[in-house]
Amino acid sequence: MFASDMNPARDAGRFSTAGMVLFPVQFTWLYGGRNVAVSGSFNGWTELVRMSQVEGCPNVFKAVCAVPHGSHEYKFLVDGEWRHDEQQPHKNAGEYGMVNTFDTRPVPAEVVPQHQLSAVILNQAMPRISEEDVQAARHQISAFLAAHTAYELLPESGKVVALAVDLPVKQAFHILAEQGIPVAPLWDFGKGKFVGVISASDFILILRELGNHGSNLTEEELETHTISAWKEGKAYMNGQVDGHGRPIPRQIIFAGPSDNLKDVALKFLQNGVATIPVIHSSSEDGSFPQLLHLASLSGILKCVCRYFKHCSGSFPMLQLPICAIPLGTWVPRIGESNSRPFSMLRPNASLNSALNMLVQARVSSIPIVDDNDSLLDVYSRSDITALAKGRAYTHNLNDMTVYQALQLGQDSNTPNELRSQRCQMCLRTDSLLRVMKQLANPGVRRLVIVEAGSNRVEGVISLTDVFRFLLC
Repeated sequence: MFASDMNPARDAGRFSTAGMVLFPVQFTWLYGGRNVAVSGSFNGWTELVRMSQVEGCPNVFKAVCAVPHGSHEYKFLVDGEWRHDEQQPHKNAGEYGMVNTFDTRPVPAEVVPQHQLSAVILNQAMPRISEEDVQAARHQISAFLAAHTAYELLPESGKVVALAVDLPVKQAFHILAEQGIPVAPLWDFGKGKFVGVISASDFILILRELGNHGSNLTEEELETHTISAWKEGKAYMNGQVDGHGRPIPRQIIFAGPSDNLKDVALKFLQNGVATIPVIHSSSEDGSFPQLLHLASLSGILKCVCRYFKHCSGSFPMLQLPICAIPLGTWVPRIGESNSRPFSMLRPNASLNSALNMLVQARVSSIPIVDDNDSLLDVYSRSDITALAKGRAYTHNLNDMTVYQALQLGQDSNTPNELRSQRCQMCLRTDSLLRVMKQLANPGVRRLVIVEAGSNRVEGVISLTDVFRFLLC
């Protein structure tokens, strides 16, 4: 399957060059066909970039590519036959036969109307970028985060939910489902402190662990498992025991209100968590702690976007298209291995296969696509709490499809803004700043990169990806 014409993971070395100019160029084929693609000197003639049929214009196909500075040749592959646009500039290129040509220097509008061109420069050249420019922007962002604290993440008003460790697991997940939250801090009344968190990932592991033992999950079984009992069993399951065979409790990962935002962001990256409690204690020994907020990377990114809102033009890196930087996980080309797994599912796949994929691939979400790999929805770890509604977790997970599981979490009471956050998309030509602004919205943890027109999935960019690029 042909995917991106620029694989960021493979082309990361381009940042080590002296400079780089990229142009977003729209290629257009006006003469019909069933399957149309474009290739040219801009990608070394090594791959085909699939073109999408324009809605309402069955004979028109378009694709957008980030193209380096210079003069280029290109041809169209239409239903297996190489063709060129005879109405546009063309020449004989020897082994490639007749090819179309264009130059990344903008074409004056009075010479050729843009709507008649088969290769149109959509905007002016992308900013010239060098290793020094990249490092300067990263340093500025790092310095900003180091100079601001977690206190600035606290909303003017709101609520936080904490659960007691002796609460039954079944009841805990009912609460998560009712409150519409994927994670909650755990309070131990005996110790008088917060001792951890319970998340949707715990529910996934519980369902898989009980399923591996061949037992059907029932409400009664869940009622016998308190949160503390589950956490102890989880430690045994992961081999986290001391020399005497006793479970080693995992320390809670939290932040204080005076911790700087850079350190908080690094805690997210180093521990692979989605939420970090902000806890304050007025005493030196940490007694009488107060839970102030549940911090997320989107909240930190919102601070960054707000700060750079009026000065983004001073940082060329922020104007680069995401396809030109090493960011996210992309669908590999045919014959190309991918160091990071990329998973997609059909809506009729079993829920059990989705849960196994979430755990094995160590991802927070999986795009749900149709037979053409066009995006339909996203199944996330947090969606698992919907099984708490109507005792759905008592069903055999192999008998429930991903589509049915998604329907459980999208009832008529779900706010419209929460529904729209589920399936956030972006294009390969979107700038880094635009992507950052989208990810800074509350509840948005990743963007699915899609092909313009067809919504064919090309990759995923998460909040973690952005912060690893900015800080690591």
